[in-house]
Amino acid sequence: MAERRVAITGLGVVTPAGVGAEAFWQALKERRSAVREVSRFDASQFPCRAAAQLDDFSARNYVPKSYRKAVKVMARDIEIAVAAADLAFRDAGIVTRGIDESNPQIDSRRLGCNIGAGLICSDLDELGLAAASAVRDGKFDLHAWGESGMSNLTPLWLLKYLPNMLSCHVTIIHGAEGPSNCITCGDASGHLSVSESARMILRGAADVIVAGGAESKLNPMGLLRQQLLGRLSPRDGETACRPFDRDHDGTVIGEGGGLLILEDLDRAVSRGAKIYAELVGFGAACDPTGIDVRKLGAGSLDLSARKAMDGAGIAPEQVDLIVAHGTGVPDED
Repeated sequence: MAERRVAITGLGVVTPAGVGAEAFWQALKERRSAVREVSRFDASQFPCRAAAQLDDFSARNYVPKSYRKAVKVMARDIEIAVAAADLAFRDAGIVTRGIDESNPQIDSRRLGCNIGAGLICSDLDELGLAAASAVRDGKFDLHAWGESGMSNLTPLWLLKYLPNMLSCHVTIIHGAEGPSNCITCGDASGHLSVSESARMILRGAADVIVAGGAESKLNPMGLLRQQLLGRLSPRDGETACRPFDRDHDGTVIGEGGGLLILEDLDRAVSRGAKIYAELVGFGAACDPTGIDVRKLGAGSLDLSARKAMDGAGIAPEQVDLIVAHGTGVPDED
């Protein structure tokens, strides 16, 4: 079998700055910030009240009519992933079962999915009401929780908060019966999902895979965690997060997702697809001793970069663009 190559043929973008690749690109060109005061919940008691949140967004607009009831059991992270996948397939010009159920134009067995996910936070109102029903004499009672408290949660409650449900819903909607996976490795999840998907295509396990990442930290627990870790900027408004700026003092929480359509290059060329790029190298590494952000090559980042360049067959001086992971947290930057 001839050596396979991997092309990127579709982009699915869901961000507070713009939904859809074109809208997001326009926001970047206009230097529009998506950071503003949180309005989805009461953040007035938090030192940091700024965030990047999606407004007027629902996955109902990105799923077949027959699947809209399932949106009720989707956490925000899942909704974002479902929308990004729909946009990516449409951008690639690939007709799946989710786009035209009666006339899909791809073999479901050759269609895969690999989405990076984060820690999905449960709805505090929903969980809190159930927990309150198990309070006895002013204290939470585990026996009462087991006897009656849990019954106050919807039977499908857990399915809203499992990280693998991002890939699960996308594969069901689009009829992807090929390799499917979910990677939960913090900020690296989306990149790792793309590299793993490329390997799947290279070894002939699939012809097309939707890959990337999606997450929402825009909830009280997400805000609290980052506040306790000391990572949030005390500023409000669009100046709160300033990556690589000498006045940077922290980051802000947000939500969004970006999925790519990875496709066997020969297949993409034969159908006349728009090809954004060819994926020629990728690398991953870790440091079992932990990450010290003040240490050169923290987390074996240098090893990961070398592996990516070796795979691509290029030298450091041939790299034309570096997209850095700028969070606005001084030590991390």
